[in-house]
Amino acid sequence: MEAPRPAWSWQFAPERVRQVPAVPVLEDITPEWAWGGATGAGIKVAVVDSGIDNDHPAIAGRVKGYISFTEDRDGVMHVDEAPHTDAFGHGTACADIIRRLAPDCELYSVKVLGPMLTGKGTAFAAGLRWAIEQRMHVVNLSLGTTKQDYFSLFHELADMAYFRNVMLVTAANNMPVTSYPSLFAAVTSVACHEGQDPYEFYYNPEPPVEFGAPGINIRVAWLGGGYMTVTGNSFAAPHITGLVAKILSKHPGLTPFQVKTILRATARNVYAGDGGGPPHGGERTADDFPSASAGAAPI
Repeated sequence: MEAPRPAWSWQFAPERVRQVPAVPVLEDITPEWAWGGATGAGIKVAVVDSGIDNDHPAIAGRVKGYISFTEDRDGVMHVDEAPHTDAFGHGTACADIIRRLAPDCELYSVKVLGPMLTGKGTAFAAGLRWAIEQRMHVVNLSLGTTKQDYFSLFHELADMAYFRNVMLVTAANNMPVTSYPSLFAAVTSVACHEGQDPYEFYYNPEPPVEFGAPGINIRVAWLGGGYMTVTGNSFAAPHITGLVAKILSKHPGLTPFQVKTILRATARNVYAGDGGGPPHGGERTADDFPSASAGAAPI
């Protein structure tokens, strides 16, 4: 029996991907120009998640900094900058995907989730605020909150990041529910598609979810030095995060707006306006995709 698709991913199914006309002035922006030869060197990437296993062979000691946020029953926030490991495997999986694309980026593990992949919204917000204040270049957020009480707080943080040139890449919720900060315009929101090419991503002309990247039946690093095959929007976001790290490594100083424009220009479904065909990869067919069988991973 085929597992249900994560929410929002239907927009990137082979038969549903819309072909988008290129903006003529942007047609000279190619993947080679955008990130060709870049490795992510010099770029700080925060992974706000369940922690990262720095000893996993796929991570190879690339974690340069740690911080964890936990709130106790009395509402007191505890902050710990000691090295930590992954409480679940989710953060290590995201870091693995990022490193495949940007092997020389610097990873920072911001731990806000526990063994059940749950945590307090206040701890999540504190971790995100730390990443922004530390001037990370890009922050991977394969998590979110559905609680309306946190709308204003996360809206404020998303705007703060945008104005400080910290790019937030967020996974859309796996369920068709309102979730923050993935629905804010100041972030780059991502859902999954069935492709396996890490460079295959698509632009959605009808946000809030703007991009589709691989996230179905993806083999990733997990706990104990092992690997797991996973499905979920959580694993689409780090593909875009890795590309962003490459873009910023090759073109330092770009703003989130500029990076998002480059992503739009280089998406596989953006076609040359003169009818001459797609400049960046060609149209997909149903034969290009494996069937989805793994369960949806939580975010």
